[in-house]
Amino acid sequence: MTDAPEPEGFIARHGLWTDDQVRCAREIAARARAEKLQLVRLAWSDSHGHVRAKALTLPAFEAALADGHNINVALWTLDASGSRVFASFTPGGGMDLPEMTGSPNLVAVPDPATFRILPWAPGVGWVLCDEYFRGGAPFHFSARRVLRRTLDALAARGLSAVVGVEVEWYLLKLLDDTLGEENIGILGERGSPLPAAPHDSGFSYHSESNLDLMQPMMSALAGHYEALDLGLRSVENEWGAGQVECTFEAREAMRAADDYVLFRTATRQICRRMSHMASFMAAPGRRGLYPSGWHLHLSLCDGSGANALMPEAGADHLSPLGRSFLAGLLDHALDGVVFGSPTVNGYRRFRPFSLAPDRVTWGFDHRGTMVRVLGGAGDPATRYENRVGEPAANPYLFIAAQVAAGLDGLAREAEPWPADDAPYTADRPMLPTGLPAALEALERSPLYRDAFGEAYIGYYLALKRAEMARFDAFLSETGVDPAAGVTEWEVNEYFDAF
Repeated sequence: MTDAPEPEGFIARHGLWTDDQVRCAREIAARARAEKLQLVRLAWSDSHGHVRAKALTLPAFEAALADGHNINVALWTLDASGSRVFASFTPGGGMDLPEMTGSPNLVAVPDPATFRILPWAPGVGWVLCDEYFRGGAPFHFSARRVLRRTLDALAARGLSAVVGVEVEWYLLKLLDDTLGEENIGILGERGSPLPAAPHDSGFSYHSESNLDLMQPMMSALAGHYEALDLGLRSVENEWGAGQVECTFEAREAMRAADDYVLFRTATRQICRRMSHMASFMAAPGRRGLYPSGWHLHLSLCDGSGANALMPEAGADHLSPLGRSFLAGLLDHALDGVVFGSPTVNGYRRFRPFSLAPDRVTWGFDHRGTMVRVLGGAGDPATRYENRVGEPAANPYLFIAAQVAAGLDGLAREAEPWPADDAPYTADRPMLPTGLPAALEALERSPLYRDAFGEAYIGYYLALKRAEMARFDAFLSETGVDPAAGVTEWEVNEYFDAF
């Protein structure tokens, strides 16, 4: 077997790694050999937020550390059910992009800093990848690239973003893991989830007894999270039956997004190996299963590492910079909401007096608002908590949308409106009640077309409208009234997919 990979081949030829990444690649190659890994999963996130992967043998992984590894661009042309959205085998690939003709290969380039050894899968490593065309150009539709692009724009202003994750999800015990015909999907139609039951009867917020019922599973998960260096801070049982909330330490924005991708896929895999199920669906629609949210905690640091949102002593809750960034978050809440709530199901959370927002509001330490401002003078943890997100959101797009919106506020030196003390009755813009309205708002947005790129926004709109079309077809075929409650289609589509 060869020594650590030399800096040559596709990656070096196109200058895709920093010196630190080159050094890190040598270190992980040596570690993979020392640990006698049998396989390394090259992983990446699609635009839906699903993790895709190829498992490589150790020699193939070492080769990928020099030349990357071929993957099929087709994954980005499919909707969440696996149905093809774009006509890949026509000129321009159905996207009017010559480089997409014929479903060509991309090159998946590992980011050595994301390498892990999976503690629940003996002999298996894992690393996140960026995607490139064979000529070395970055792939248009990489969600990770979208986030990097917005963070670069933030860095151009001498700022960096720090993100803390607070997310709710459901832990359930599988009652039967045998797949019947009803559990097996076809293109365009997902099968129904396996039967599962919660650990507790629910609606006993922070009950220690209920937490204890979950403890064996949560202790196992916590051990794996620690081995993965995910920065777990706390675990609690929430209102719903089997509902869990996890919080994680604040980290640099890209690291936080990468960690969230790994957290979600790790949780699902570990639970399934232990005869459980983890669901990150927003509103499961089962009796006692209260909606789940993802609260995104975001702060900004200046070039010295100091919190740029923290005001001077005796001043407002936010610095002038922090107020302008907040104004951007509010002004672009409607055109960016789809990146925090990307599913048909997620909009069921936006109800009055529900601990989720129903309109664009903000306040200081107020859990009824969309943006909750925490901290103040002398508090280096001063931050925004955006409560609009659902657990199934793509972390790269959710974080990027917040940064892009805030940057626009900074550019305009905008001022937010006064804080909302009665957020559920305030005369403020209402959040959309469904995915179609959210997509229409995005389509009209010059901000996101500029920040994410025209090609990406057009692509994303097509993907999500294909998802919406399948839901509409279900409603038409069955006559189901979606206002009557969570539908069978939503449960099949999301309950065991995230």
